[in-house]
Amino acid sequence: MTDNVQQEDIVTAVGTAAQAVFSTMLNLPLELGAAHHDATEPDSFDGVVALVGVAGSWTGGGRISCSPRFACRLAESLLMSPYESVNEDVLDAVAEVANMIIGNVKTFFEERLGPLGLSVPTVIFGRNYRTRSSGVQKWTVVPFRCGDEAMEVRFCLMPARNHTAPASHADLVQTL
Repeated sequence: MTDNVQQEDIVTAVGTAAQAVFSTMLNLPLELGAAHHDATEPDSFDGVVALVGVAGSWTGGGRISCSPRFACRLAESLLMSPYESVNEDVLDAVAEVANMIIGNVKTFFEERLGPLGLSVPTVIFGRNYRTRSSGVQKWTVVPFRCGDEAMEVRFCLMPARNHTAPASHADLVQTL
């Protein structure tokens, strides 16, 4: 186990996960852009954002963001049905894509960091809104292109504060 997660590790994990999801589940081409760190939250946004938390001995999360048009394209590819505008099915599809990508990133890091859990995805859609993650000092931002559309994956992972190693199963059963 390591005490350090490098930006390159996150870029590799996010890039590999997104490519796998897009090629196997969506059958869409995906081109990786130049990744970077960002210590600020994005300004106001118009579109769809899906957030998935990660927790364990390390904590953080990931989020994908895209335009409403690209969200409809993701839903069309995943659900094999046409979508002209964002509706519940489109939001569910974006949540599922985020869950698959961030879930694969989580699995990538579990080998070094131990068991990690995922939250239920949260999806936000609208115009001129902001999101903010409390306690995040720096995001690794990995942009992608799919044809003329863009998608951004932001991911952060840091050691959990006051985390103690999980008790054994026997210890947990005795305390119940």
